[in-house]
Amino acid sequence: MTNNNNNQDGIPQPQQINIELGEKEAEGTYSNLAIISHSPAEFIIDFTRIFPGVPKAKVHSRIIMTPQHTKMFLNAMKENIQRYENLYGEIIIKNDPGSGGMGFQIPVNPKDEKIN
Repeated sequence: MTNNNNNQDGIPQPQQINIELGEKEAEGTYSNLAIISHSPAEFIIDFTRIFPGVPKAKVHSRIIMTPQHTKMFLNAMKENIQRYENLYGEIIIKNDPGSGGMGFQIPVNPKDEKIN
């Protein structure tokens, strides 16, 4: 019996998936803060945005993934960041949250930096 998902050598071929992007989802949601928590069974990522002088932030999107899918997502992000940096140069992170900043920081164009 032949499997229709195999090529001529019997190697399984990836399944093609059609993904529909709705109008609302195509607009996207801006986030400058992600809160990540986990349990043994899942990772939960809450995306929100914070603004100076506003003491309260609302979660705009929550993504729940298995640990395996989270690690696959991390690897996909690493690969895409590498592609981006190969095209546009290294992404410089200024004022990381560990140094007292809040959320994701505004990117700084390296051309705008002063050389000491």
